[in-house]
Amino acid sequence: MSVVGIDLGFLNCYIAVARSGGIETIANEYSDRCTPACISLGSRTRAIGNAAKSQIVTNVRNTIHGFKKLHGRSFDDPIVQTERIRLPYELQKMPNGSAGVKVRYLEEERPFAIEQVTGMLLAKLKETSENALKKPVADCVISIPSFFTDAERRSVMAAAQVAGLNCLRLMNETTAVALAYGIYKQDLPPLDEKPRNVVFIDMGHSAYQVSVCAFNKGKLKVLATTFDPYLGGRNFDEALVDYFCDEFKTKYKINVKENSRALLRLYQECEKLKKLMSANASDLPLNIECFMNDLDVSSKMNRAQFEQLCASLLARVEPPLKAVMEQANLQREDISSIEIVGGATRIPAVKEQITKFFLKDISTTLNADEAVARGCALQCAILSPAFKVREFSITDLVPYSITLRWKTSFEDGTGECEVFCKNHPAPFSKVITFHKKEPFELEAFYTNLHEVPYPDARIGSFTIQNVFPQSDGDSSKVKVKVRVNIHGIFSVASASVIEKQNLEGDHSDAPMETETSFKNENKDNMDKMQVDQEEGGQQKCHAEHTPEEEIDHTGAKTKSAVSDKQDRLNQTLKKGKVKSIDLPIQSSLCRQLGQDLLNSYIENEGKMIMQDKLEKERNDAKNAVEEYVYDFRDRLGTVYEKFITPEDMNKLSVILEDTENWLYEDGEDQPKQVYVDKLQELKKYGQPIQMKYMEHEERPKALNDLGKKIQLVMKVIEAYRNKDERYDHLDPAEMEKVEKYISDAMSWLNSKMNAQNKLSLTQDPVVKVSEIVAKSKELDNFCNPIIYKPKPKVEVPEDKAKANSEHNGPMDGQSGNETKSDSTKDSSQHTKSSGEMEVD
Repeated sequence: MSVVGIDLGFLNCYIAVARSGGIETIANEYSDRCTPACISLGSRTRAIGNAAKSQIVTNVRNTIHGFKKLHGRSFDDPIVQTERIRLPYELQKMPNGSAGVKVRYLEEERPFAIEQVTGMLLAKLKETSENALKKPVADCVISIPSFFTDAERRSVMAAAQVAGLNCLRLMNETTAVALAYGIYKQDLPPLDEKPRNVVFIDMGHSAYQVSVCAFNKGKLKVLATTFDPYLGGRNFDEALVDYFCDEFKTKYKINVKENSRALLRLYQECEKLKKLMSANASDLPLNIECFMNDLDVSSKMNRAQFEQLCASLLARVEPPLKAVMEQANLQREDISSIEIVGGATRIPAVKEQITKFFLKDISTTLNADEAVARGCALQCAILSPAFKVREFSITDLVPYSITLRWKTSFEDGTGECEVFCKNHPAPFSKVITFHKKEPFELEAFYTNLHEVPYPDARIGSFTIQNVFPQSDGDSSKVKVKVRVNIHGIFSVASASVIEKQNLEGDHSDAPMETETSFKNENKDNMDKMQVDQEEGGQQKCHAEHTPEEEIDHTGAKTKSAVSDKQDRLNQTLKKGKVKSIDLPIQSSLCRQLGQDLLNSYIENEGKMIMQDKLEKERNDAKNAVEEYVYDFRDRLGTVYEKFITPEDMNKLSVILEDTENWLYEDGEDQPKQVYVDKLQELKKYGQPIQMKYMEHEERPKALNDLGKKIQLVMKVIEAYRNKDERYDHLDPAEMEKVEKYISDAMSWLNSKMNAQNKLSLTQDPVVKVSEIVAKSKELDNFCNPIIYKPKPKVEVPEDKAKANSEHNGPMDGQSGNETKSDSTKDSSQHTKSSGEMEVD
């Protein structure tokens, strides 16, 4: 099982994976750990990540970037319209009313939903992680800003499905950072002591988030979170861009904002300048060549000017810090440390504002860019059965209060109940009891719309179906379970009606059945509670954090099911038997993507991946032809020159030149098979020359090897003739065969060498290296078993050996003891070897 954490940023993305050595941030094919959130669409293929970023200026209208804020929003949303002005590509209203992008792909105008665009990016990140892990990747944890609403969260989940990913959890960025910080800390206070409070500040390219977390040993609880979704590094870039646009208008009489290509170049230069000013307080130059209308522009800026320019932005750093402390009911002295992450926190003025508010030094122990991805990978490892991770419970929170509304039986009356207050622990379930006679609708919405950075307060409506009056005409008791799940998404999880039945037949059976019914009901509740706990990634369940509550429709909390069991049991015995029936729920969620539409997006992504693959294969085939032309031409003038006649050389040079011209004219855009055929055609001319060259290079070594082997065998034959005792055991008839074989091999070798020496280098060889190697192997197989036949061992009779050892003592110059020790040694070796064999 893969364990992958993805930091899906506005500007850049990071991927962290869990390996046996720990958590590791992985690099892409450019050896860069940071992958730009950028997609460029062309006439034949797509470029995603680093390749797309290089096309931002050249392919302005079809390169998509800065799309994270468009998730789950309608085209008419004020945020979408604000972003639209900033973006160089065109936004379009999709058939379902949501925002999409309109670009030219495969030579036609194509609309893409934001889920498809993010799906493309996630598919690229999936491919990068698969290349690093060398195995398929499906399960992952993806980070999102803590201020994302339900519609935005569901949109990101849909994008993950488009990319073929199974998102185990959508994790708030600041919570991921807190996990990356806390899980490795060995000095956290025990559970029964006062927790350690840490503030996490994340200012990225487009948003600013603050959260305060309480840490105990093996436990993390998010106390409060605040944010400014419209303050980030890009706002500081915009301040610089606006300043230089005004300066260039006065100085060079050019309007930069009219030219999108020039504006993008200015943005890139201002971003570089901003980073340089974080390290240098002196004047820094800004120079751009051929900026606009063939003009070179130049200017300068220093840190003091920059801070003055961004004074209004810097003033927005403090309010979220103040708000988070108020919401968590903490004082400055209660905070043990302040951790900062995100690219924009590197700006010295931003650090100063934070230090000024908390009156203590800020800590930069976490990797500002990679902490979120590492936290996501840790969460994925906790949720994965493949890794054993230190027990660590994570309690997140609900960022906005959520209210349920329903119609009451009174005229035009409506009932309301705030089911989750702001900063309520999550994931969490609550059971609400209603008394109804007919199906009813629950409408969920955000209580305080002014707190939510989204124009629509609605979350969705849920219709509880199949509700009827009881047999005696009374209202049915309906229990509705509402939940904020592990992704931070609200839903009506289940609904059931409690049905009364009059007792009939043998009364003695009733208590038994009733008790069982209640036991089962409580068992169900307990099971559901456990599921919620597991969803929250909590290993231990503590009484004070039981993630389920019961609420009567008036909004008053009732006693828990477990403590009230006996009372209800007694009432049931008096009134009759009870059974619980599950009810169907029809959901209508705000900006929910239909399953058919999602399936079509998944299908389209598959087609685009296939198109990219085919285009890559076509380009590879074309490049192979081009490479062969250049490589062969180069060799013709050097190493192959001696192996081709001047006439053939001229003829082949013309063919290579024609092929090169064809590649840049008619062959510029041909199917893959045309290039494959063209390469085969070239190889028909080239391979014979290449073969002559290879044969010429390798023949001397092969001949030398064969000659050495013949000489070695001849030496053995000579020694045998001279009655050498090493070979006196060899069979004369077999040695005669060897002698004859070697004589034939010598004749073959000499004849082939003489014939080859008479030929010129341009002619085909008489004998190939493969034939010489085969002859050499044949010689080994024929001669070696005969000439290297081992001498037969001379065995001494046992009686004779015993007599020798008793009467004569030394035998063959060896003492009796030595003989004995040797035999003992042999037997021990034999025993040992047989033992080893048994083990084996």
